[in-house]
Order: sequence, then C-alpha cells, then structure tokens
Amino acid sequence: MAGQAGSQDNKARPGQRRMAQWTRDYARLPGIPDEYIGQDGAPRPAWARFFDAFAALSPADIERRFASADRHLREAGVTYRAPGETADRLWPLSHLPLIIDENDWRQLTTGIAQRAQLLEMILRDLYGEGRLVADGAVPAAAIAGSNEYLRAVCGVKPPGGRYLHLYAADVGRGPDGRWWVLSDRTQAPSGAGYALENRLVLSRAFSNLYKSMNVERVAPFFEAFRDSLRASADRDEPRIGLLTPGAFNETYFEHATIARYLGFLLVEGDDLAVSGDRIHIRTVAGLKRLDVLLRRVDSNFLDPLELDASSHLGVPGLIDVLRKSGVVVANMPGSGVLEARALLGFLPNLCRRLLSEDLLMPHIATWWCGQKSAREEVLSRLDDFAIEGAYGRAVPGFASNGPVLSGELSPPERERLRSAISDRGIDFVGQELVRLSTTPTWENGRITPRPFVLRVFAAATPNGWTILPGGFCRIADEPDARAVSMGDGARSADVWVVSDKPIAASTLLPAADTVRIRRIAGVVPSRAADNLFWLGRYLERAEATLRLIRALGTPTRESAKGAPTGASTALHSVERIQRLLVTWGATSQASRANSAKVAAEALQSAEKFGSALSLLRSAQRTATSLRERLSPDAWQVITEMVERLSVEADDDDGIVSAAELSLQELASFAGLAQENMNRAAGWRFLEMGRRAERAINTARFARQFAYDEAGDEDLDVLLTLVDCQITYRSRYLVGPALAPVRDLAVLDPYNPRSVAFQVAALNEHIASLPSLKEHGLIERPQRLAVALQAMLTTAEAAALDVKALFALEQDLLNLADAIGLHYFPHGPNASRPEKLTGLA
Repeated sequence: MAGQAGSQDNKARPGQRRMAQWTRDYARLPGIPDEYIGQDGAPRPAWARFFDAFAALSPADIERRFASADRHLREAGVTYRAPGETADRLWPLSHLPLIIDENDWRQLTTGIAQRAQLLEMILRDLYGEGRLVADGAVPAAAIAGSNEYLRAVCGVKPPGGRYLHLYAADVGRGPDGRWWVLSDRTQAPSGAGYALENRLVLSRAFSNLYKSMNVERVAPFFEAFRDSLRASADRDEPRIGLLTPGAFNETYFEHATIARYLGFLLVEGDDLAVSGDRIHIRTVAGLKRLDVLLRRVDSNFLDPLELDASSHLGVPGLIDVLRKSGVVVANMPGSGVLEARALLGFLPNLCRRLLSEDLLMPHIATWWCGQKSAREEVLSRLDDFAIEGAYGRAVPGFASNGPVLSGELSPPERERLRSAISDRGIDFVGQELVRLSTTPTWENGRITPRPFVLRVFAAATPNGWTILPGGFCRIADEPDARAVSMGDGARSADVWVVSDKPIAASTLLPAADTVRIRRIAGVVPSRAADNLFWLGRYLERAEATLRLIRALGTPTRESAKGAPTGASTALHSVERIQRLLVTWGATSQASRANSAKVAAEALQSAEKFGSALSLLRSAQRTATSLRERLSPDAWQVITEMVERLSVEADDDDGIVSAAELSLQELASFAGLAQENMNRAAGWRFLEMGRRAERAINTARFARQFAYDEAGDEDLDVLLTLVDCQITYRSRYLVGPALAPVRDLAVLDPYNPRSVAFQVAALNEHIASLPSLKEHGLIERPQRLAVALQAMLTTAEAAALDVKALFALEQDLLNLADAIGLHYFPHGPNASRPEKLTGLA
C-alpha cells in the first residue's frame, strides 16, 4: 500500500511542478486587478482548483484538446467579421476560460439586475411622462443630442409591457477589486450567441474538467428568455422572428445560432410586410402573422417611412404597427438612447430617485462636457482623462474608433481637441483613465495575463431579471489595452461560473407531459426558399462542371476499330468537353495541346464565374444565409469542398483526384439532404433547385454528345457524364448506340439521372406546394412541368435530334425561371398570394 501511495505521489508531481512554474512565471501587471491572483497576492480558490486539474494533463494532451477545439470551430464554420471588413474570419477562441466564483458572481448579478431595472424605468419616463427632464434630473440636451432618441415612438406604449427585454453591461474589475460597469448595451446586445458557442466548444474539449468544476449551465437563461418573449405576445402560440441585417453583418453567425437554438425564424426586412395592423412574414404560402420580433437591427433603420428613409434593413410601417400594439419588438425602438455615455454621470442620482436605493455597481467616473462645470473640469486636467464621444464609439473629429488620450496627441491635435470640447462640449465626455483588469491566457506553453472585458446579459422575465451565468468575454493582446473589440489581436473566452456543489444538468427541451404533439411543416420565408432553390442549383451546376473536368482528365479508351479512328474521335470528344467548359464560363479558351491546363482552370480558377471553385463559393455564400436551416454536417461538407479546391493541385492526377473527392462530397451532401431534412417546403425547394439544374445540364450534355452523327467515344462520354455506364452495359449487350443512349439519358423514367426523372420529381414537388391564387386553375410552374412530363412520356428516342434537345433545354430553363417568379416575390413581376393558407 505504501508503494502504491508513493506511485500516486510521483504521478502527481509533474502536474504540481508545472502548476508551480506557471504561477512563478505569471507576470501580473503592477497595479492592475487580476482574475487569477487576488489582491492578497495568492491565487483565487476557483482558479487554483482549475489549474490543479489542468496541470494534471500532459503537455501533449493539452495541445490535443486545444487542437480539438480549433477543429470544431473550423468545421462548424464559427465566424465573424471585424468592423469594416467584408471577409469572414474564423472565431478566435481563447483556450482557457474566464473563471468566476459563485459568491463573486452573486454580487455581480445583483448589481446587473438593479441596473437593468433602473434603465427600464428611465426609458419608461423618457418616452412617457417625461418627468425626469421636466424636473431637471436629466438635462434635455443629454437626451436630445443622441440620434437614438426617437421622437416617433414618444407616447407609444410598448406592446408586451416593457422597453428592455434583453440588457447587457460590459464590466471589469476596478482598482478596489470590485466589478465596475464600463458601458451599457440597451440597443440590441450582441454576444450571447457566441457565448453559447464558446461553451459548446470548450466543454467538449475539456469535458471531464468542465464537469469537475461544477460550472453553472447557460440553458436555463435562454429558456427563460424564450419563454418571456412567448409570454409577451397576445396569443398562446406566437410566431417569433429574429430580425437580422443579413449575411453581410459582422455577427450574422450569432444571429443564426440564436435563431436555431431558440427555435425562432431568422428574417430580414424584405421578408416582412405590414398588412392591416400586423406584421407578416412573406412565405411560399402567402403572408403569415408575426407576433414577436427580436431585433438585431439598430432602431434608426427599422422603418424607412418614419425613421431613416435610406434604410433597406427595416419594414415600412413598423412604427405605426407598434402604435396599434400589433407586434412586440425586443428591444423597443429608441432604447439605444441609454447607451450614451452622456447619461452615465446622472445614473447614481436617478437610481436614488426611481428605486430609492444607491447604485450597487459603480461605473467609470464620467464628466459630460455639455455642462459648464464638467467641461471646465475636463479642460483643466485634460491629460488626466480619456476623451470619448458622448453618443457613440467615435470621438467627433478624430479618426480613432475609441478613446482619445490627450497625452498621446501632437501639440496641434491636442489644441484641436481642446477647441472642439470648448466649442461643442455636448458631443464629448471625459472619463477617468483606467486600465482593464486581466485574466490568464495560454501562450507558448505558459499562462500570461491579458486585459479583458466581460459582457453580462440580463433577460426580463415575469419573475424579474434573469442573468446569464457566464457571459461574453473579449480578451486583448496588448497588455495595456483600455478597450477591446473583436478585431485584430482580440480573442473571446468562455466564462465559467463555478460552484463547490454539483450542478444539475439542464436543457431547453420541455418536459414530456407539457408538450402538445404537433405535425406541421413550419414557415418557410420566400427569401429562404429562394436561397435553398439556388443552393441546389449551384451545387448541381458544380457537379456537372466536375464531371466534365473528370472526363477531360481521364485517359480515353482505345478505339476497338483501330488507333487512327479512335484517336480522331477521342480528340473530337475532348474538344466538345472543352467547348462546353468555355460556354459555361469555367475556362477562357479550349486547348487541344494542353487539356490539363484547361481542366486546372475549370477546377480552381477564382476569376472564372463558372469554375467548380467559383460555383462552390457561390453555394457557400448562399448557404451562409441559411445557417439556421442547415445542419453542421451539411455546412462542413460545403466548407471542406471550398477549402480543398482553394489549394492548387500539383499535377494532372491531383486535378482528377480533387474533382473525384469533390464529387464524393457532393454525393454526401445529397445524402444528408435526403435522409436528414424534414419533408417540408424548404426541402422541396432545395430538391427543386437540384432537379431543375440537373435536367438542364443533362439535356445540354445530350445535345453536345448525342448529336445525330455521334460516334462511340461521344456516346461513351455522355454515359460517363450522366453516370449510366453500368446501367447501359447491363441493359444492352452492345457498344454505345445513339437511340438507346438518348433514351437512357433523356426519356427513361427509372433512371435517377435522366431528364424525365427530374421533370417527374419537379411535378411532384410543385403539386405539393400551396397554390397562391384562388381561381382554382393550374398555375404556371405546374402547367409547364405537366406539359414537359407529357412530352417526355410520349417522345421517342429516334426523334430526339439536336433541334428537339435544344427546345427541351429552353423549356427547362423557362420552367426554372417560372418557379422563381412564382414563389420568390422579389420583383415587380413576381406573383403575389391571394390567400393565407397552405403548406407554410
């Protein structure tokens, strides 16, 4: 037994030595509050417990787990955009969490709940009776100076009974070790979705460590928030939408994450329309009422009729619907006025007036220069303040998007700042110079302190304010950072609120006995249906291009009738393949002498719109707008194809290999859609896009390679392109013949790659979609599909000459256009529904 104990002690020593070394090397910044090392100079108990378990892992195991977290972020496509950028970046997640003890957290949440209630009461007064301004508790200029103060909603009682449904505060530790508020977020707080993703990634990478630390779960917060939005509506089973600016927004991934996790519809302004006194969603089955709108669009852009007339992000008439209590908007338009730094200095007195208690959480000492005494104080000690914009992130007249420090300016710039404050002090605030508190990060095999900002979220519920246990942590790379934004050199971290007692597992799934069974297809916005349709078309078009590239790069078989004839015919087939690639925009010109060059360009050219890479990137962009509807596996398949083709192939074999692997992944995507997608309208539009594009491409292949004088090699190429070699050889004990090949590729209703099969599938899908007109007549898409199916059913292969195949191709193109015009209402000629019933 003694030997066994000694063995266990020796086993623990490497971890203990690593822990001791990390602590010795931890270069805490002098005078800066730190999360790991407390004010007494010793590690905080929660962090010590974490690092005791963390140090027990071997260095190789630590790196493996870090790599697992990074791989999950990449495969799941967790991305963001830095301000001003157009390309997505991979989400930068710190490998160590921010750890907060439950007692410390309890003090923080009490202050956040009080602050949220205070801000709700201020908003109620500013847009209601206006007593605070009338009594001089808040200067009118401090309110009216903000472009977030919306006169259009003054006097409008918020449907649902409150202005703030979701509030967030950016906090850090002050010099006294207490939590301080750095700024308030009342407009449309972002970060909760990324906090959720951070938790999913890190809890998976360190599952045992996560369980042993007794980390508070985040699911109850999201459940309470979802339930509170549901309860705010005026019917029992409301329809809730999340309004996003669109796929080009910096945090679009988060919007999709929240919508998918909470079961909300992800909508854009164009998806919505005002009808009567209500907001409705444009769907493929007509207009469907929307009851609650969780907005991620700034207030000024919500209604071009009454707010910013240049906005394309909002819904014309939304403010009038609010006046008539036709929809609940969270947060209420105009709530962003409380983000103004000009108001910070007035909050302590407002708290005593409205809540009859002192403000529990201090904030950075702030002087609004719109008041004479404050302005003189700031100008007299200009070097002692950080100068910020009173109503926005930017300081008026300066390019910096953050605070301006007088001591870091040149003498002319410093004088310009002083003059600007003197001339128009209303636009500026002076804030006490503070440096952000620090938290441990992992760098080069050791822990290093880095400044951080913690965003804490509060959701309004019937039982008061519920606080997200954790939050959204941003970490800067610069040791002396005074602000952190998700741009260059910034990371995010999961936030663990830990307890000494075990934490019960939780989920958003309701109890079994509280769920009413439903079998409905759900709502499909017209925009989502449009994107699904084009996602199917892009993927099928990419497949056709890849099949041409593979056929071009695969050595042709020798002719059975002698080398000269076979060589001539094969060359003719290669020429036709290249000509088709040129026509499709996949390559610039055909080259008999260098087919490999043509294949490489058609496969990987980023400039050619018809190359396989460009088509898959188009599919990826379209899929980005469907993140809430695609499974992680489906997204991963598309991402991996784009990544593979973005790496230049080494040689001819590499080109063919890349094309074949991409074809296999396209088949994987098709299998995922077939086996995993619910058979609702969304799946049908994805299938319709694929079927329409496959029919068009197959008809084009038949016209190019099954022409009247086609030889064995041309017909053999066609059978390869439509993947029918095995079927043909098992059915016909002769070489390729024109009529049988035409029949198999175009007319055979049992061949899943024939034109006839695609048209039959299109007919089935269109027939299952709702009618948009009440006249009871067959509508144009179905009329065209039925006519095509009748023609293909009665046609004979011998009569399918080039002219007939070209006419068939044009009819298929017309059918695809008719589907778009009928179901996707984006243009003046688009069909509009006459009734509100149907599949969606």
